[in-house]
Amino acid sequence: MQRSESESGLFGQYPIAVTLPVEGEQCNSELSNLKINIMINPQEWLEFGQKFHGHKCPAMPMGLRVGAAAMNALGVERAHDGQLIAFVDLGDDHCATCFADGLQVIMGTTFGKGNIKKTHKGKWAVIVVDKASGKAVRVTPRAEAMLANKQTSFFKDYREKGIPASKVPDETVEPLVKNVMNAPADKILIVSEVFDYDLNEHPHSFNSFVCEECGEMTVMEYGRVKGDKKVCIDCAAK
Repeated sequence: MQRSESESGLFGQYPIAVTLPVEGEQCNSELSNLKINIMINPQEWLEFGQKFHGHKCPAMPMGLRVGAAAMNALGVERAHDGQLIAFVDLGDDHCATCFADGLQVIMGTTFGKGNIKKTHKGKWAVIVVDKASGKAVRVTPRAEAMLANKQTSFFKDYREKGIPASKVPDETVEPLVKNVMNAPADKILIVSEVFDYDLNEHPHSFNSFVCEECGEMTVMEYGRVKGDKKVCIDCAAK
């Protein structure tokens, strides 16, 4: 018998799935026979996310909400290594790219591990792929939720006038953060059905050499030949 309840308090309004033995199954007193799966709660990552990100804003928390929704849809935990990969539609030099830091924090899809990649479409959707199952989900913030944020003083009186987010008064930005973190998921997010994803990955290279001009360690696949020397890209261009 499986029973799913919405638990308030420590976990907010996030469901807790409790799996109990069905009728006829042998029961014993061992705790291992009671399986409790607690879904990812973005509230638990907000404080760390803000420290990592460096300032308060609505975009980083939106990344937390989107990342949590993706993991919960796939039934996966945070990536300790490269178990998940995220393809985020952000581009360069536009507002609210802070969104990506929320994704990195909550999903463990990070620049350093190479399992978050920008598609440069200038949007805020993300496709998250679970490598083990070959399943994926696409999650995007609702346009109306993002438009509502852009009409606030945070954007109109500060960000659009070139004032850094870290200089915006807390009383201006905190309500936006709370709105994003506390809104019902269906009011701010669109979550697709889970679908199959054919992921073609290249294995990580462990091959390297020391550039014969600058003396810096270089990945072999990025090496160049300059005369009779093996050099890095920088030295090849000189």
